[in-house]
Order: sequence, then structure tokens, then C-alpha cells
Amino acid sequence: MHDMTTVFRWLALISLLVAGYFAINGHWLGLITDQVSVANFLQRYGWPGVAAITLLGALFTGFGAPRQALAFILGFASGSVEGAVISTLATALGATGCFYAARWLLRAPLIHRFELRMQRFDSLFTEGTLLKILMIRLLPVGSNLVTNLLAGCSGIRFVPFLLGSVLGYLPQMVIFAMAGAGIGQARLDQLVVSAVLFALASAIGAYLYHNQRNQTLADSVSDPS
Repeated sequence: MHDMTTVFRWLALISLLVAGYFAINGHWLGLITDQVSVANFLQRYGWPGVAAITLLGALFTGFGAPRQALAFILGFASGSVEGAVISTLATALGATGCFYAARWLLRAPLIHRFELRMQRFDSLFTEGTLLKILMIRLLPVGSNLVTNLLAGCSGIRFVPFLLGSVLGYLPQMVIFAMAGAGIGQARLDQLVVSAVLFALASAIGAYLYHNQRNQTLADSVSDPS
């Protein structure tokens, strides 16, 4: 029975990866990648259209597409404020789906096969989860998909993961939504402000990263074991 469950989980994972590949590269989510089409769709369908675009955006980012691109497109289509809110909500929904998919499909097989390594892996994230996730999300580099999957495979709690993600998403989503709105409305001031804010958010993320790294090194040196 356990073997059948494991096989089913791996088949489900492979199916999700294949679906994600074709969704991104096969243009199954073509609507969400065209800012003019998104703008027309939102104008035509109103709030039901917002809900549909949010779900498409969740699939778009959940399968590994860059969240910054989604924020830019939605900023162009609906303005900086609405674009930032919708893209952040969509990306948070996508992260939630990835988190629980990894928790259900991957964690048990990994613990069964690599128990000691998973224990060490869990110890890296279970303390200060919110701050660590916030730090990762603020950095301008890194994979949103990989972070979601690793978090799901670990033993961290969902709420700190989600809060850290949303707080970390917001600065870049606001920045790229403003950039999209600036191009859509031909406003140079929004483009300049978004560039300054992007540099500031990146600097904060880098500071938190180096601070956390130095603290980890200090703890390892002072640890009597």
C-alpha cells in the first residue's frame, strides 16, 4: 500500500511538471502574458474578470513564471495599485498551491529515503521562518518556484511561510506594477520611482541576507558542540 501511494505521488508530481512546462512554453496561459489582452479582458468582464485573471496569474507564477512579469502586465492593464494587489494575491495563491503540492507529494518520500538529511534541512528553516522567507523574497535573484517547493518539503508551518512571502512580494510587485503603469500611461515619473524603489528593496534584501549569514556564522562559532 505504501509503495502504491509513493508511485501515485511521483506520477502526480510528474504530471504537474509536464503541465507546467506546456502551460509556460506551449502558451496555454497566453492571455495572462499579453498586457493589452489583459486590459481588454478586465474592462469587459469587471470583477469576474479580476477573479479569472487572479486564478490565471496563480497558475502562471505557480508553474514557475516570474512574478515580476505578472506585476508589470497587471500594472499596465489596471494601474499601479490594482496591479500590485492582484499580482500579489495571485502569486500568493500560486505559492500556496506549490507549498501544499510539495508537502503532500514530496515530503514523505524524502523523509523515508533521506531521514537524517531532512532533519538537518528542517532545522535550517523551522526557526525564524518568517524572517528567512521575507529575506529570500526581497532579493532580486532566486527562483520563486524553487523556494515554494523547498518550503513545502521542509517542516515549516504554512502561516509564517505565507506571511513572509506576501511581505517579501509586495515591494517588487509595487515596483513592477508602477513600471507597467508608467509605460501604459506614458509617465516617466512612475518609471523613475519604480527604479529607485527596486534598488532600495534589493539593498534591504541584501542587508537582511548578510545579517542572517553573519548571525549563523556567529552561532556556529559560539556553539560548544
